[in-house]
Amino acid sequence: MRLECREGLVSAPVASPTEQDKVQALQRALYRAAKADPERRFHALYDKVHRRDILERAWVRVRANQGAPGIDRTTIADAEAYGVSRLLEELSADVRGEQWRPLPARRVWIPKPGSSEQRPLSIPAVRDRIVQAAAKIVIEPIFEADFVTDSFGFRPKRSAHDALQVLIDEAWQGRRWVVETDIASCFEAIPHERLMQAIEERICDRRVLKLLRAMLGAGVMEDGVVRGAATGTPQGGVISPLLCNVYLHRLDRAWQAQRYGRLVRYADDLVVMCVSRQQATGALAALTAMLAEIGLAPKASKTRIVHLKEGGEGFDFLGFHHRWVRARSQQHRHVLFLARWPSEKAMRQVRDRVRELTARRRLLLPVEVIVEDVNRVLRGWSAYFRYGNSAHHFDKIRNHALERLALVIAKHHHRTRAYGLSVVACQSADQLGLIDLNGIVVAPRPGRDWRGKPNAGGERRR
Repeated sequence: MRLECREGLVSAPVASPTEQDKVQALQRALYRAAKADPERRFHALYDKVHRRDILERAWVRVRANQGAPGIDRTTIADAEAYGVSRLLEELSADVRGEQWRPLPARRVWIPKPGSSEQRPLSIPAVRDRIVQAAAKIVIEPIFEADFVTDSFGFRPKRSAHDALQVLIDEAWQGRRWVVETDIASCFEAIPHERLMQAIEERICDRRVLKLLRAMLGAGVMEDGVVRGAATGTPQGGVISPLLCNVYLHRLDRAWQAQRYGRLVRYADDLVVMCVSRQQATGALAALTAMLAEIGLAPKASKTRIVHLKEGGEGFDFLGFHHRWVRARSQQHRHVLFLARWPSEKAMRQVRDRVRELTARRRLLLPVEVIVEDVNRVLRGWSAYFRYGNSAHHFDKIRNHALERLALVIAKHHHRTRAYGLSVVACQSADQLGLIDLNGIVVAPRPGRDWRGKPNAGGERRR
């Protein structure tokens, strides 16, 4: 049911520092209790899910992520106009009385970057996203106490760069046979019953389990038809990444019991660093068997074994291309290391985005607006890829952006491309205000935290 807008109910609550501390104190207490007793099952959690301060924190997270409306067409703006305090009070009452029922998620198909394939995205209603976020706030610390150190995806205080640093360190220490793969349709293939069994290893609160089952069983609506499923934690749900990690913890746990090399997992993307071809072959066989035991499988088209050696091939992981190379400077020619830079797919994606922002259909916009939009894309893209040996690729992307802006200038003035280039390169003192990507690259080093102070000011280009 679509929320009605009413005057005077627009204000959104912002949790006070004391309320924030209460939520954090609860999470810390749950984490410590779970860490202290790995066999403990938690039975008194439901009353915390509908706590007002928890729901307010959940709202803040949902609002920050924005996102499209669900099948009820209610947007974040609609929720604010309805009155956030009123909405959260209603949700609290519904959850407390066990009356909350999620709507089916809206199913859309979005193109996979760099390919002709499409992947499904499920968009829950705003109300349902708030309840999912509240449940995640409560149960996440319990499972975080169990998760292994080599799992990095969608976890607090962990990032893709933490996973990437492990590759640098392991390759430096001699693990240069790499098993590269990802899990086929992971989010859609996780069986609900087996997922609930994994959750029940830590949670025995009947009402929380019922709540999670309702989220899993809500189904999706596509072309006006609601479809349910016995598998899948739909991509797009707030709680789905956590549930995926809970289920794949079984893989992490099995791997630790009989280790074949160093497994680095970022959600459903996997890399195993091994010391020999034999170990890599054994690792791939073991990985395939372990995934089969939990009803999953590696994606055949993305599964291979790569030997990292000078002049050899590399592999792609988390947007970077990784390759074993020799240092260029004469002083360090004896040094070989695992270098990384933006993959071809990542380069293509940012070029395509710049091309969209400088397309002919946007010529009526002021050049300053176009430059601002391009700068926003380049800032976000470079903030991620600057932690690598990316200087050469940054030059390529900036030159591409300058060429596209030159075309915009030329078309604005009905002149030639050469005229546009002269304006950008010579007549504009700051090249129209396009941001400079030179000198921001931070080269990774083995044995050093990528956030560490030694690299904070940037490293010399390679």
